Amino acid sequence: MILSNEKQLRILIEIAKSDGELHPDELSLIMRIAEGSGIDQNKVKEFIVNPKPSGKLEALTFDQKFEYLYNIILLMKADKRITFKEIKHCQNIAKKLGFNPSVVSELSAHIYSDPSIAADINMLQNKAKKYLINL
Repeated sequence: MILSNEKQLRILIEIAKSDGELHPDELSLIMRIAEGSGIDQNKVKEFIVNPKPSGKLEALTFDQKFEYLYNIILLMKADKRITFKEIKHCQNIAKKLGFNPSVVSELSAHIYSDPSIAADINMLQNKAKKYLINL
């Protein structure tokens, strides 16, 4: 199963809004991701106004799952204020992706809120693999 860029963006928006607001830093990151995926800003605004809940994610490849996980953690940290609700939402998405929810705290320690600071992706992927569960 391959999810469209729009579906992925909807999930990121869902996570960003999980604390009840969409912080400007979160919106900025979402817009950058949308631009990189070729999604029009008006479409992003539509997704924000009319969110749809995430569907089944467990059929993705490991690389797709990891990219999602990385992006949701980056998004959670974008406003430099992490709420319990955001953490729980990220853990729920991680579980839907087929990971033990503890992967969020493990990877979060190595993912920086500033996306211009590169993380060691290979190291993060190896850590994430240890948290895969058989569904």
